Amino acid sequence: MHVTKQPWISYLEPFQIADNLYFVGCEAASSHLITTEEGHILIDTGYPQNLYLVIDAIYKLGFNPRDIKYILHSHGHYDHLGGTKALVELTGAKTYLGAGDVEYANGTVDLTWAKELGCEYYEAFEPDVIMHDGDVIRLGSTEIEVVETPGHTPGTVSFFFDVTYEGKIYRAGMHGGVGTNSMTTDFLQKYNLSTNCRQLFFEGLEKLKQKKVDVFLGNHVWNNQTLQKLERMKAGEHNPFINSEEWIPFLEQCRMNLENELKKEVEE
Repeated sequence: MHVTKQPWISYLEPFQIADNLYFVGCEAASSHLITTEEGHILIDTGYPQNLYLVIDAIYKLGFNPRDIKYILHSHGHYDHLGGTKALVELTGAKTYLGAGDVEYANGTVDLTWAKELGCEYYEAFEPDVIMHDGDVIRLGSTEIEVVETPGHTPGTVSFFFDVTYEGKIYRAGMHGGVGTNSMTTDFLQKYNLSTNCRQLFFEGLEKLKQKKVDVFLGNHVWNNQTLQKLERMKAGEHNPFINSEEWIPFLEQCRMNLENELKKEVEE
């Protein structure tokens, strides 16, 4: 994956989504900054090769990366936690990770997907806080609900929290990992993993259908069409990130993606 060799080609100008919610990531992997009166929360650090772009994006928006208090991870893959160790050294931030992915992060189990991305995982760290289903993470007036949604990885979690925009309160939501690449038969057999992850993934999708989401976030730009929405915003459209009609179709598409993958395997 050439982003690991030329990370600058992944650069995106940072921008505001809601009053205290910002996109500070790259085209290769999304990062979101939530600002509060008691410091800031960063969701996913991205590739280590792209960390300087995330830090620069935060500065460009007028914030100090050293004010990041919490780093939350959607799951334990290299493109979402690769920059964490270095960022913790800079900020002293507390790190949060889903229970099932702790051994990914600390290097005990070699399943960060780094090898599949043409990299090696040298950035191991021990998470400060292990997230579980139903946890609520609080900083300032922000409360983030944690929902376990395993499948893509055992410790994949999804996040839900309130944001304001033009005086109204909206519910933001993110599924922590929807890629089928880690649920294929080839991958599971390679690492001697159970196919039960597929059923857990389907169950997680059904659970998330019960959540109200007005602002749909993605941990990759293609999940929620980040780039297209940004262009629409630049063209003068009223905030396209606020759309309560996107969440359920996205979850249904995720189900279909895995069903199609499994069907293809049977046919082959």
